[in-house]
Amino acid sequence: MDECGVATAGTRVESESGDARSGSVLVALVGPPNSGKSTLFNQLTGLRQKVANFPGVTVEKRLGHVRMSDGREVGLVDLPGVHGFAARSLDEKVAKDVLEGRAPDMPQPDAVLLVVDSTRLEPQLMLVEPVLELGLPTLLVLNMSDELEQRGGSVDADALAERLGVEVVRANARAGEGLDRVRAFLERVAAGQVAGTAEVAAVAAGAAGPEADATGARPTASSAAAMPAGDAAAASSAGSAAARTARPRRIELPVLETYVDRRGRIRGIARQARYTPPAPSWLTERLDAVFLHKVWGPLIFFVVVALVFQAIFAWAEPFMDGIETLVEVSGAWLGERLPDNWIRSLLIDGVWAGVGSVVVFLPQILILFLFIGILEDSGYMARAAVIADRMMYRVGLQGRAFLPLLSGYACAVPAIMAARTVEDERDRLATIFVVPFMTCSARLPVYTMLIAAFIPDRPVLGPFLGAQAATLLGLYLLGALAAVGTAFLLKRTLLRGESTTFMMELPPYRLPTLRSLAIRLLDRARIFLRRVGRVILTVTVVLWALTQFPRVDGAAPEVDDSALGRIGQVIEPVIEPLGFDWRIGVGIISSLAAREVIVGTLGTIYGIEEATETSTELRDRLRQDLDLGSGVALMVFFAFALQCISTIAVSRRETGGWKWPALQWAYMLTLAVIGAFVANRIL
Repeated sequence: MDECGVATAGTRVESESGDARSGSVLVALVGPPNSGKSTLFNQLTGLRQKVANFPGVTVEKRLGHVRMSDGREVGLVDLPGVHGFAARSLDEKVAKDVLEGRAPDMPQPDAVLLVVDSTRLEPQLMLVEPVLELGLPTLLVLNMSDELEQRGGSVDADALAERLGVEVVRANARAGEGLDRVRAFLERVAAGQVAGTAEVAAVAAGAAGPEADATGARPTASSAAAMPAGDAAAASSAGSAAARTARPRRIELPVLETYVDRRGRIRGIARQARYTPPAPSWLTERLDAVFLHKVWGPLIFFVVVALVFQAIFAWAEPFMDGIETLVEVSGAWLGERLPDNWIRSLLIDGVWAGVGSVVVFLPQILILFLFIGILEDSGYMARAAVIADRMMYRVGLQGRAFLPLLSGYACAVPAIMAARTVEDERDRLATIFVVPFMTCSARLPVYTMLIAAFIPDRPVLGPFLGAQAATLLGLYLLGALAAVGTAFLLKRTLLRGESTTFMMELPPYRLPTLRSLAIRLLDRARIFLRRVGRVILTVTVVLWALTQFPRVDGAAPEVDDSALGRIGQVIEPVIEPLGFDWRIGVGIISSLAAREVIVGTLGTIYGIEEATETSTELRDRLRQDLDLGSGVALMVFFAFALQCISTIAVSRRETGGWKWPALQWAYMLTLAVIGAFVANRIL
């Protein structure tokens, strides 16, 4: 997510990158991917953190606050989903640094909420030991307990709590079940009434001695602490006040020799907790037999993608027409009530025309995110990664890189950050390099405007696929092919290395909740409108100002003679071989701030008050200045060029310097120029 949402009652909103306040109680929320950790975070804090049913969504820590019954606040930091603390990937390093107190912007947490998926309890308990060994007060949350019971599984939470020496809570974060006990734990943490696991282990080890326990496992913080959590808390109550100022002392633990030994001990713990795994999901097995089929799987995915693009045009059109009418009517109403001076020109010709020309694309963007949300929350996105791994391996990347690439269809900024889940550094850099080729939602307004102007709307596959939707699909495929080809080139030149093995635990299929989808769409609408209000508004006002000078006898000049026109005419000889004139050149430069700005820019240059992709006047003017070859060349240019300052900035941050972003921008610009030149000459 790029933004935090609005808090519910009793919650104070904190910036997504805000620092934890000095002296406040801080609790870390940690768990394996797909365990429902971020859902619990949303329920407790009210923040609209993005939630999805595949790993790699939370790639940075997110901070919110939960208000206690006595008015105090507990900071809650949502960490990336991890299977362990080997720090093979950057998201594992983020989680480990926070838990061990090495994060630069926050202290070590006072306690831990450890969330696991109870339907996959045994493998997910592998994370419990390293968390308990930190010596921090810990609450183990057995999430999705309802699904465990529905599928015939069971677990004795009290026995598991006694075996681990920590409090265990059964919960269903999606429905809000078990949250009262989670809040009660946070209340006790804020009051300093919860013992650290190191204290519990020390008491248990002193009582049990150094001998092995009944299962043959050596005593550790997680296996030797047989004392119930409540008793352990009572035993340390005398020192609870001091525990708030001095952390529990960490104890030295035996090092496990092999992974097999550790799995054996985890099985023993699960057996003592009388854990019965749930029966395999009949629906998941049947669907996977089709969706993961070598032939049918890729074909089904292609059909789904085609339907999405057709829906972007067909479903969004009525809503876009409504927004366009609203902008036109409101602009006319406002224009009638303002005097005919520069202020009216600024508001109507600059602000209203520029912002209104971009707001009209909101329905298309929301439809795209609706489908992405359904694919993510249902668990299908993880299957898409498995399908893609067969091809990605030949390119030199692993299937895990497919998840950031697919996220790039929404926005390249969070997609580049999601590349932190890729463990191999060469694969991670290659993924970051090619993510901007994926057609982000900011390209949609540009494509829609040009397709509406140059591609006739005639059927290709009957009512299922029209020529305009097919063109849009082709542009998406063009970007994807460029990404794959570039990754192939990088992995055999600058980032040469052996391909790594791809392993992913597939979550069961789940029905997306309307609440989750609604929150996602509301957040995306808010982010898009904020982008319009900040970046696009600024750019359109600057462009309007450039069209007003130099003044001639106190009047605004013709656009060709304005400062904006002169700038465009300087760069026109450079872009003329691509089939572009100075107007398109100005649009390309302005779109560096945000790709969709070119729509408002062309509207300002042509003097069109209501410039949208469906504007008949704008389409006519484009067809006057550009032929089919030039129009397609401009589409190809935007398919390849890195026209986004925000993406360049996040690439610099994730790669640690300007070397890779500079190479990335230059390479994509070169490819865009060559592609546009070829398209203009062929058509």
